[in-house]
Amino acid sequence: MIHSVLQPEGWVTPKGYANGMAARGTLVVTGGQIGWNAQQQFESDDFIDQTRQTLLNVRAVLEAAGAGPEHLVRLTWYVVDRKEYNARLKELGAVYREVLGKHFPAMACVQVVGLMEERAKVEIEATAVVPDGA
Repeated sequence: MIHSVLQPEGWVTPKGYANGMAARGTLVVTGGQIGWNAQQQFESDDFIDQTRQTLLNVRAVLEAAGAGPEHLVRLTWYVVDRKEYNARLKELGAVYREVLGKHFPAMACVQVVGLMEERAKVEIEATAVVPDGA
């Protein structure tokens, strides 16, 4: 295993994220990624479409560092509408697994009043650790 999942004894196992992760290696940190393409253009105003593109952007930055989704230890999500986030969890889970697979790092999700790019509906920061010698 690349990382260790931290699960305190007696705690209910969370769905879709880990309570904590332990890792050793090269730290990779992304800036906040949003749902626009490589030319910084939005192709959709739909929350799920933007989330897919945001996750693809996170994955592209990881790949630029020689990392992949399996190296993620933390994701921080910023969403402008928590009701939409919660109402579309099933779709969100499908998009997440499509882009990042079944690796679920420690995560936080926060509703914000707005993001710097007016059309953005989600922004995600990622932290990954590539094991030494990988």
